[in-house]
Amino acid sequence: MRGWLMLKAFDLPHRTHLVGLYSGTMADDLADLAPARLVPVLRTPEGDVSQDTLAMAETLNERHPDAGLWPKDQSARVLARWLAAEMHSGFGALREACPMNLRTSWVDFPVSDAVKSDLTRIETLWSEARSKFGSGGPWLFGKYSLADVFYAPIAARIAGYGLPVSAAAQSYVDAHLADPLFRQWRAMGATVSYAPMPYTQPLETRPWPGPTPIPARPIQTGPSVNSACPYSGDPVRDFMETGGKVYGFCNAFCRDKTIQDPEAWPDFTAIYQS
Repeated sequence: MRGWLMLKAFDLPHRTHLVGLYSGTMADDLADLAPARLVPVLRTPEGDVSQDTLAMAETLNERHPDAGLWPKDQSARVLARWLAAEMHSGFGALREACPMNLRTSWVDFPVSDAVKSDLTRIETLWSEARSKFGSGGPWLFGKYSLADVFYAPIAARIAGYGLPVSAAAQSYVDAHLADPLFRQWRAMGATVSYAPMPYTQPLETRPWPGPTPIPARPIQTGPSVNSACPYSGDPVRDFMETGGKVYGFCNAFCRDKTIQDPEAWPDFTAIYQS
């Protein structure tokens, strides 16, 4: 998610390629990017390969200095890089106990003292950024930056495992849950299922704590409100129904990602609200 967000959130030109992280094909899928062996991986137009989100972030900032990836203010930029680096290298207890999982939210997850200690540290860092530089918006430095990209997975863990945080920290988590790009990533992930599902817990589940998607379902045939896919502009051939109307898409993935969270996609909502 971090790699995708740092490209999408700052409108940087890119093409996305998926690899089989849980299907067993990842090594083969990454073969032409060797010696990279983990995701995400970035390949520049010149063919240079960078693995690791910190390295990717600095590569993108160097290539797109006017995109606003880091805060403009020098002192804010120093702190933003610190926060991103500490997230990147720290919070081992939280990472181990709460693997990244955007599909499910658990009930009564047992929170260890080590995880509580990580949460306290995270809140300290968030509070430092918000109190000094966060007056201009809901994000750590007011305007969305790479620091928020790096903490999006932390927000997802707090939400998915119901971890105890202060009201101020929860407000920041909620900003991520409501962010259209966060919702899009979650919607795309929900189109894929595995048997068995990774990172399951022997716990009851609850609805995902983010905005509740409007109901939508796939159907077999049109006609649809639109003749062209809202994403590609190609003729429609796959269909869904929501709000008593039928909408068409150029392929099943475009349809299925929209079904998961129709209001996360501005190109679709432009048609839906017209």
